[in-house]
Amino acid sequence: MSEKTPGNPVLSKAGCAPDLRAVLARVRVVLVAPSHPGNIGAAARAMRVMGLSKLVLVQPQRFPDPEASARAAGADGLLETAQVCETLDEALQGCVLTLGCTARQRGVPLPELTPQAGARRLLAASGEGDVALLFGRESSGLENRELQRCQAAVHIATQPVFGSLNLGAAVQLLCYELRMAVLSGGEEAGVDAVDRREDPPATHDELEGFFGHLAQTLEEIEFHKGRGSGTVMARLRRLFLRAELDQREVRILRGILADTRRAAARDDGGHE
Repeated sequence: MSEKTPGNPVLSKAGCAPDLRAVLARVRVVLVAPSHPGNIGAAARAMRVMGLSKLVLVQPQRFPDPEASARAAGADGLLETAQVCETLDEALQGCVLTLGCTARQRGVPLPELTPQAGARRLLAASGEGDVALLFGRESSGLENRELQRCQAAVHIATQPVFGSLNLGAAVQLLCYELRMAVLSGGEEAGVDAVDRREDPPATHDELEGFFGHLAQTLEEIEFHKGRGSGTVMARLRRLFLRAELDQREVRILRGILADTRRAAARDDGGHE
C-alpha cells in the first residue's frame, strides 16, 4: 500500500521512493486539437510504453478513427479510455500543475524548463493531485490563450533550422523523462526542496474561477481606464501562477475581491 505525504509524491512502502504507477497515474497527457488521428495513436503508444495511462483530447478533428488504432499498435486501451473534451478548461479540471510543451515562447513569457526539469517539477507536484503535460496542434502548437493556463513551458532543445518534432516524438520524449525522474527515486526530482503545504494547492478550475472574478472586478471598478485590459490580465495571471497559490489563499483573494465590489457598489449608489 502507498501513502501520501504533504508536499511529496506518493511514496512506496519503503517510504523513500515515489511509487511508479501511482505517480504516472496522476499525469494527464493533453493534446489540443490534434488534426491527424495517426498522431493520437502514436502518442497513445508512446504513453503506454512509458507507463502513462491518462490521455485527454481537446476537440480532436477525427476521433475515434481506424488510423489512430493502427498507429497505437497495442495501446488501443488508452484510446478506448481517452477523455474527449470540448474545452481546455474541462481537460485541466482538478489539475494542480500544467506544463505546456512549446517550441517557442510566443507572446506569453513563462518560466522555461528543459524536459528533465519539467519532469522533476511534475513529480514534485504529483503528490498534491493530478498534473498535466499540454501539447499543441501539429501545425501551429499552443496558442497564447492556452499557454496562459500553464505555470511553465517545457522546451525541447532541437537544432534551430529544422527544430519541429513530430507530436508523437515529443510525447515520447517527455514521457520518458518523467519515467526516469520517478525511477531516480525522488531525490534528483527535487522533492525535498518542495515546501510542505498547510493547505492543498489551488486546482486549475479554482484558479480560473479566481481569474474570472478578478477580471470582472477590475472591469467594475474601471481599473483598465487608459490601460490595455488584455495585457494587464496576462501579467496578473503570470504573477499569481508564479505564486503557486493554495486553496485558502484563493479564498482570501476572492473575499477581497467580493468586498471590493461591494464597496464600489456603495460608492456608486452614494453618487446617484
